[in-house]
Amino acid sequence: MADRDKIVSFVDSYLDSKNIKDNSQNGLQAEGKTSVRKIAFGVSASLECIKRAAACGADLLIVHHGLLWGQSERFAGPLKRKLETLFTSNLSLCAWHLPLDKHPVVGNNARLLALLGAKKIRPFGTYGGETIGFSGTLPKAASIGDIAAALAIKLDAEPLCFRFGGEKIRTVGVVSGGAADMFSQAVEAGLDLYLTGEVREQTQEYARESRANFIAAGHYNSEKPGVMALAGVLEKKFGVKTEFIDIPNPA
Repeated sequence: MADRDKIVSFVDSYLDSKNIKDNSQNGLQAEGKTSVRKIAFGVSASLECIKRAAACGADLLIVHHGLLWGQSERFAGPLKRKLETLFTSNLSLCAWHLPLDKHPVVGNNARLLALLGAKKIRPFGTYGGETIGFSGTLPKAASIGDIAAALAIKLDAEPLCFRFGGEKIRTVGVVSGGAADMFSQAVEAGLDLYLTGEVREQTQEYARESRANFIAAGHYNSEKPGVMALAGVLEKKFGVKTEFIDIPNPA
């Protein structure tokens, strides 16, 4: 049994969320039980994720994409049903967005590089005044096909590749999620490959024109590693049970 507010305080400090500018209202977003035996983790606070978290006996749900962002929203339709489910189940909801992208240990971008075995990790990729990504060097040169195959297995993804750069890849820049517009930063940095979640219509031709390599692993799939790594930290720190709620999403 652990105290919910102590868990929230620990994660806020661990991820340094108070010092990171973000559109998401990071931290506790909905109050449920104050005592926590089990924490569910998910990428997004969808109604399906909330229902599954309640059904698995969780007292707290931690996600990357929460319900509270920079603008207010009417408590109607899907949002109303999400809140009803949270309150009826007495389930607390927490979210950490950019803090869980940029963390050097459990962050999505650091974990994606770790999945590829990259070394010499450095900060990379500026968004809204925050450096949220990382770049790294692979232990040996690999083809974009080899990297895509590894991501397909480790993320259960179907990566989309644009192969217009060099055939042998050593340096990789990573910004998870919807960061196709940051591709140019990888090109300007001279990196061999840019890895993100989503693709934009103009991305293919920018890759061709820039003679650069690009992989989109899916927004959802590129942001599973962070919440899963955070689960391990909290399980060890607080002795609680954890469960990742996987709702496969190719986008």
